[in-house]
Amino acid sequence: MDSQAFPNRQTEGQIKAFQEVSNGKLLVIAGPCVVEGEKALFEVAERVIGTCRDLDLPVIFKASYRKANRSRIDSFTGIGDAEALELLGEVRNRYGVKVVTDIHTAEEAAMAAVHVDVLQIPAFLCRQTDLLIAAAETGRTVNIKKGQFLSAQSMIHAVQKVRDAGNEDVWVTERGTTFGYEDLVVDMRGIPVMRSFAPTVMDLTHSLQRPNQSSGVTGGTPHFIAPLGRAAVAAGADAVFIETHPRPSEALSDGANMLHLDNLPALLKSLSAIYESVRL
Repeated sequence: MDSQAFPNRQTEGQIKAFQEVSNGKLLVIAGPCVVEGEKALFEVAERVIGTCRDLDLPVIFKASYRKANRSRIDSFTGIGDAEALELLGEVRNRYGVKVVTDIHTAEEAAMAAVHVDVLQIPAFLCRQTDLLIAAAETGRTVNIKKGQFLSAQSMIHAVQKVRDAGNEDVWVTERGTTFGYEDLVVDMRGIPVMRSFAPTVMDLTHSLQRPNQSSGVTGGTPHFIAPLGRAAVAAGADAVFIETHPRPSEALSDGANMLHLDNLPALLKSLSAIYESVRL
């Protein structure tokens, strides 16, 4: 990786759009992996949004309305698209915050855009041209997760597809690179590389997954969330993405790599302090 040469640049539109959301502070994207139901969703929303407001940090609430990429057919995928999206829209309206969710096909883009502010492209789908274009054409922010199989530099092509479709409000998210069959690693050099052409988010929880376990249930190493976060923010990440739950062992999806909700305030306080120091 040539970390000295960054030939690509963020556009003025990208920079302006991100600054309007972040206001020069560490942006927090956080919430449960998936909408598990109304009570569970609002329990997490109340605490995530309240924590960020107490710390004066900008926040985007995150939850998937459906999980399409599951190891086993009996894995939980959601409560139903329409109901989950309505609940996400209710979070947005009740708390006055932006909301992000994943989409999986081009046909889902317009449907989800009615209820949320940011459309997230899953890592395995980051090269899907029709999906990227459909997301771009909604006019919503498009957050593209870097494929576990791609280099940081190669993500410029996914970003450019969104720009070429007429939408400059596009981000990228680092979420680890496949290392062997059942592990991921994070190359911190990728953060400044991707920041050269898009605001860059660090996914602190999916990057610590242990995928492809023989049980068909993804494992994880959540005890590394804090050190990974500190390293990523020091390396220049503009935002952090955190899946969190009040009872990770009971979560219906990705509980093995989630942050316990009780640990969120201390983590964000630490990361915000690092962010402020490296931006001086």
